[in-house]
Amino acid sequence: MTLPTIDLAQTGANIVSLRKAAGLTVHDLQMVFGFNSPQAIYKWQNGAALPTVDNLLVLAALFHVRIDDILVTTVA
Repeated sequence: MTLPTIDLAQTGANIVSLRKAAGLTVHDLQMVFGFNSPQAIYKWQNGAALPTVDNLLVLAALFHVRIDDILVTTVA
């Protein structure tokens, strides 16, 4: 049985693309999430970390897409 896995690097690149398409800056996202620094957002964009499910839900609303449209998966 093959199961999908999340491609962190491609998901990060997708977050960058969707953010720009929505006309949002990293600073805009920082303010929405109430983060003290943009470090978490840069980690998402660089593929070093994934947003939590709660944060994915907010990103999907901001980008006007489904969570599935944010995550890039591969089948191993």
